[in-house]
Amino acid sequence: MLESLVFIIGLIIGSFTGVCIFRVPRMESVVSPASHCPQCSRPIRFYENIPVISFLVLMGRCRGCRLPISWRYPMVELIQGIGYLFIYHQWGLTIPMVVYALFFSSLIVVIFIDLDHQIIPDRITLPGIVIGLVASTTLLPTGFLNATIGLFLGGGLFYLIATLSWIVLKKEGMGGGDIKFIAMIGTFLGWKGVLLTIFLGSASGSVIGLLGVLFHKIEREAPIPFGPFLAVGALLTLFWEAQILHWYLPTGLP
Repeated sequence: MLESLVFIIGLIIGSFTGVCIFRVPRMESVVSPASHCPQCSRPIRFYENIPVISFLVLMGRCRGCRLPISWRYPMVELIQGIGYLFIYHQWGLTIPMVVYALFFSSLIVVIFIDLDHQIIPDRITLPGIVIGLVASTTLLPTGFLNATIGLFLGGGLFYLIATLSWIVLKKEGMGGGDIKFIAMIGTFLGWKGVLLTIFLGSASGSVIGLLGVLFHKIEREAPIPFGPFLAVGALLTLFWEAQILHWYLPTGLP
């Protein structure tokens, strides 16, 4: 029963996440107006907004204009539902589970916004930094000192990279959104978690970029958004940090 409830809540939050992905980069309110078709502006009835099910019943098309509804909406809802189940199994029905679920949702929003628009909005990262520090100090095992070090270590490393890139190469090597995003991640995961996130994000980004160039899916000089890879690195760290560190560094870290 609890697993089903957690999954359903994940689907519902996933529906709201889809709204955030569409509206936040457009500087629109995520609350008002109510959900509507982006093509014909027809309001979406509550029974047409049931996560996943409504998409299947409507066969992926708006009931009004019959234009296709993006497959991304049910995909994001399923990702959220499954992700919430993972978090529930790892932390149980606890306060940390709620915090990590919200952190998970913010990472999903960043992934799709950065893929679409090559930006990571301050509306997500700046409040996320504050929430991460407060939550790590009061609700999470991370602790204030660990979270603060994670904030300045992650943000500081990326700021240094951006500065050196501008001085040496005369071009932007790291966007401000990436700097604030990794700082936010550091407040939730601490200094070890933020270093592991950077390592995993850089490794996955390098592999995907290389494969894309080799198979002619990505132009050699084309910019590749780094936020999604950082988000994936943060998710891997959130779920399997101890196992990854034990495998990679059998003696552990202090």
